[in-house]
Amino acid sequence: MPSPQHHPRYLGLLANGELKNRIKKAKALLLDCTVCPRSCHVNRIDGETGFCMTGIHAQVSSFGPHFGEEPELVGRNGSGTIFISHCNLACQFCQNYEISQCGNGRETTPDDLAAMMLSLQRQGCHNINIVTPSHVVPQLLESLDIAAVRGLHIPLVYNSGGYDSVETLKLLDGVVDIYMPDAKYGRDEVARVLSHAPDYVPVIKSALEEMHRQVGDLVVENGIALRGMIIRHLVLPGDLSDSGTVMRFIAEEISRDSYVNIMAQYRPAWHIAEIAEKDPAFQDLKRPITREEFRTAIHWAREVGLYRGFKLG
Repeated sequence: MPSPQHHPRYLGLLANGELKNRIKKAKALLLDCTVCPRSCHVNRIDGETGFCMTGIHAQVSSFGPHFGEEPELVGRNGSGTIFISHCNLACQFCQNYEISQCGNGRETTPDDLAAMMLSLQRQGCHNINIVTPSHVVPQLLESLDIAAVRGLHIPLVYNSGGYDSVETLKLLDGVVDIYMPDAKYGRDEVARVLSHAPDYVPVIKSALEEMHRQVGDLVVENGIALRGMIIRHLVLPGDLSDSGTVMRFIAEEISRDSYVNIMAQYRPAWHIAEIAEKDPAFQDLKRPITREEFRTAIHWAREVGLYRGFKLG
């Protein structure tokens, strides 16, 4: 549990009534949807769906204590993860494609989502970890308001693919305690093929800058994360992730004190065989990364002055 001097940020907005105002502004975005950078301009209030295939209600695949996250989130009792169905990215190598792209899950009312949060708190989880929230920020805010009124008091983790709208993120200022975005690619042309994400690099740069402005670098007390930002970067074979460029951006434009989890668990999945067959430039994706490729990514991080969150596996 957070110490008394580190109450979750959303409790302040709940107390002064600002959380209700944020909900109103966020739900207005659904009328002509601009919740995420795709700006599909569909009326989700009336049940229309765009890229994320999500209407007025968030869909949830599963929830429960999770022990596979960063140690500072997991602690002894686990991170209270809620897996949102669908995604505003379409990563062709996604290992959770049944949830993110096939949409496995069920529609969930704000009351239901609030009940999940409170259940996770009762189970002793150290935080509420919303996985893939970029397309359901209005629903998240509404559910959080209900849960906080009913006694929710642990930190909120916004665990996203990083493809977030700055306008929407500003509605989360003072709400989110820990941002955990991905920084997937350093090149737009790769992002376009592998995640169908136009203008990926400028979008995630602006998003990460806004997240860091709100919460700063990761603050840990007694081994548990209280607030700040964790950045995840998955190393891809053949350096298709352009790890050196990503590390330089984080160090020079975010902070050299950034906590960066450099991950080695890429494996071919979902549509990668088709992508590699169509374009020789993506042939390396048919294999896992090598130890040397991972070591090189770590080297690039250290070379630009990063030092937190990663280790040589």
